[in-house]
Amino acid sequence: MINPTALAQRTRVSTNWQDASQRVLKAYRDWYRAAPEIINLYMLDVPVPAMRAKIRQEFERNRFVQQLPVVDVLITKSNMEYQETMNYWKQTPHIMRYFRSEEDTRSHIPKNFMTAFLEGRN
Repeated sequence: MINPTALAQRTRVSTNWQDASQRVLKAYRDWYRAAPEIINLYMLDVPVPAMRAKIRQEFERNRFVQQLPVVDVLITKSNMEYQETMNYWKQTPHIMRYFRSEEDTRSHIPKNFMTAFLEGRN
């Protein structure tokens, strides 16, 4: 029997930066190790190194956050996202949205209204 709450974690506050760093590394390792399973689970046509590179990119995006409460919120969001992904509570498009900017040449944000209008974007 599958237990959907097996991956659930309690929300908690980091006591210091070292504690937060350890929690971030644990979350990163969990995601990194789960990359092959995510690809198989969602039947994605993405190589494992590309998935792992995207995971790293998402963690690197928040690398320079300087406020401990913000880091705690990001860790909590990561844990929730991980649980939803591994329990197959998402659909394939939810996973593939992380790769959209690399696939879709039109995914850039137009500079002004006229450019967006001429490109046919709303």
